Amino acid sequence: MFGRIARRYDLANRVLSGGIDLIWRARLVAAVRRSRPGDVLDLATGSGDVALALSRGLAGGTRITGMDFCQPMLDQAEARKKSGGPLRYANVAFAPGDALELPLPDGSYDAVTIAFGLRNMADRRRCLAEIRRVLRPGGRLFVLEFSQPDAWFRPFYSLYLLRISPWIAAALTGQRAAYDYLGESIGRFPDRAGLSLEIKAAGFDEVAASPMTFGVVALHQARRPPVS
Repeated sequence: MFGRIARRYDLANRVLSGGIDLIWRARLVAAVRRSRPGDVLDLATGSGDVALALSRGLAGGTRITGMDFCQPMLDQAEARKKSGGPLRYANVAFAPGDALELPLPDGSYDAVTIAFGLRNMADRRRCLAEIRRVLRPGGRLFVLEFSQPDAWFRPFYSLYLLRISPWIAAALTGQRAAYDYLGESIGRFPDRAGLSLEIKAAGFDEVAASPMTFGVVALHQARRPPVS
């Protein structure tokens, strides 16, 4: 599904969100920057939006790996990296990898980010366990994901998400089914409290969630506990 929409994925995101997705990602980058990581793994990196934004927003020596198992999306990420010139994104590397079975050793990264990808995992529990495994003790997890909106806003949001946005997306990408799936997957996804509980159950502490845009999106942060 993502392979079929890869070439128009970024355009659809900007149009459907009215550009607000740029603000959401900027909040994510700012949170990661405060943790001062030496290396970051961006899971479900897709077209590389977050990985490249991290490169622009973090200290120059930070090493960033963007990983995804959808090769057409990785091809788009590589093309975007190349368009920035040979030096601008020199600290970013893209690689294929399944978030349910990461091809990485234990304790490889100071921080892991995943933006709008946890919702698409076939097994969130396994994904969170893999993230915890590849984080160093004391490392930080950052999850930017759709959530359940504030009650007063929910009717308007549901109308847009389920009725209007699939038609817009179909015009932009020619793939309405992918955006019907978007609305369905968001409807099934836990709210902030529910996802926080799942993250805690996976062995993380210092779990916090910050809502954005009337609760439509939330930024979850957590820590792999240090070795006692």
